[in-house]
Amino acid sequence: MCHNSLVGDPHAHPNAARCRGLKKRYGKVVAVDGLDLDVRTGECFGLLGPNGAGKTTTIEILEGLLKPDAGEVEILGLRWGVDDQALRQRLGIQLQDTQFSDKLTVAEVVRLFRSFYLRGPSVNDVLAMVELESKRGSWVSKLSGGQKQRLAVACALVNEPDLLFLDEPTTGLDPQSRRQLWSLLEQFRQRGGTIVLTTHYMDEAETLCDRVGIVDRGRMIALGTPRELISTLGAEHVIEFELEDGALLDSGMLKQLPGVQDVRRVDGSTSLHVSELHTSVPALLATLEREHRNLSRFATHHASLEDVFVAHTGRHLRDE
Repeated sequence: MCHNSLVGDPHAHPNAARCRGLKKRYGKVVAVDGLDLDVRTGECFGLLGPNGAGKTTTIEILEGLLKPDAGEVEILGLRWGVDDQALRQRLGIQLQDTQFSDKLTVAEVVRLFRSFYLRGPSVNDVLAMVELESKRGSWVSKLSGGQKQRLAVACALVNEPDLLFLDEPTTGLDPQSRRQLWSLLEQFRQRGGTIVLTTHYMDEAETLCDRVGIVDRGRMIALGTPRELISTLGAEHVIEFELEDGALLDSGMLKQLPGVQDVRRVDGSTSLHVSELHTSVPALLATLEREHRNLSRFATHHASLEDVFVAHTGRHLRDE
């Protein structure tokens, strides 16, 4: 990573991005409602939340694409409206939906974006970075979804940015393409870069992010490392079940089962946060048999960031 940036040393500031009291309204809709955020230099920070939570609006304000109605924003120690030219040379941005001209080749697209910046790697180096050398002469219209996404990231890396913004970078990609992109982002981190990304994929956040902030209705409702946030549940596993007749078992009775730390209800489904599956599952099944109840659905999983969101809001992260 080259850090001969136009203004100062990127590591001179402990925070690559900082905002206080951020607000943005669209008519009567409040998209961002007094958000505070610190992104530390050198980390990968994830903004999580359902569609409409305010993630993209927040990112676009940090990128300088939107003006907030209120609040302060500082990026790499600089401010939009004062240091715009210097900031644009140091940021890499991949939008949620990037549209390239279908009749340009991959190399032509990268060369065009590279021409916007004073310094950065060669077109060949960028194509090698995102593993698109074999597609350099291919039209954009001939690329797969994963290849187009890697091209979008390539265009965000042409200036060797200090801070990289990624908005839902792997939405719609197959598992192999997602993991290729994860590997690319890890390499960027190893070269000293800072990443801010939005995602609603919990495995992505847990794999890539040093810290995550969970946003709901324009407010930060939880902040910490994935491990810290999951540990707030007080349980390592989750049991989810539904009964055939749609009935619900008494919460007090469920809380008395061995190993059960908490009981949650979401849309007719019951979730038990448990410390030991091997004691809680047999006890639950014995209770269902005693109560003459039949299961229509039963599943277990390790506690995740999705469960943290449900615990805070009573809704699933993927709810529209």
